[in-house]
Amino acid sequence: MLNADQWFTEVEKSAASAFSLKGRRVHAEQTPFQHIEIFETERWGYLMVIDGCTMVSTRDNFFYHEMMSHPVLSTHPNPERVVIIGGGDCGTLREVLRHQDVRQATQIDIDERVTRLSEQYFPELCESNDDPRATLAFDDGIAWIRNAPKSSLDVIIVDSTDPVGPAEGLFNVAFYASCREALADDGLFIQQSESPLIHADIFKAMGEAMREAGFKATTPLFFPQPIYPSGWWSATIAHMGELSAPRSDATTSFASALQYYNPATHAAAFAVPPMVRRLISSD
Repeated sequence: MLNADQWFTEVEKSAASAFSLKGRRVHAEQTPFQHIEIFETERWGYLMVIDGCTMVSTRDNFFYHEMMSHPVLSTHPNPERVVIIGGGDCGTLREVLRHQDVRQATQIDIDERVTRLSEQYFPELCESNDDPRATLAFDDGIAWIRNAPKSSLDVIIVDSTDPVGPAEGLFNVAFYASCREALADDGLFIQQSESPLIHADIFKAMGEAMREAGFKATTPLFFPQPIYPSGWWSATIAHMGELSAPRSDATTSFASALQYYNPATHAAAFAVPPMVRRLISSD
């Protein structure tokens, strides 16, 4: 919501908390799928808001995009075939395509308007859209994965909004089972899994559903995300075997382009706090 003093505020009712940025709204539209707004803020650059929830800002998007991409791509032994479900702002796609091992990266977002507005307001996130290895598909990601050939993918990244509206179907056993079928045996799946601090029930349920769908194990990782509720976010990796240590040279060639991810932050992200370990152990 935007008040008379030009502050956009996202209220997190479940935590009785809110986050605000000062700025002016420069665009708003209702697509067939969701309501999208763009704000020009005073200190955070542009801000995209979908259905009242903060999605991406110029200033801090690197935390999310780097941590949704580089931990799994650095860990997989040979991540040639990558699919991104959601990710319409294209920041995750840009990070994926920094890896020269990647031969094909397909991004499937149901709402083309997210990408077109990102090209206008976040062009730096879209700078790899014309990479010959990239395919942008504006389609139903659930159906796309369900129809993907068995064992045809190395990495699936689910860069989705919260589990409501168009993204609701990305958070259940049926979808995770389709992803497991589409992945090779050494494939890795990663999905943003909300804030363990204030969305503990969602975080826990996601891990349970991934394992019920046939993945042998799940491993969470954690990173700061200032514009999201609580400022502390997570992603969960689902895998069939042991999660390997990152390849030492995986990001060497583009390390100078990164703002948060490096071998030290990789290791730190996988440190599980006691509160989360107790939550996981209660599965």
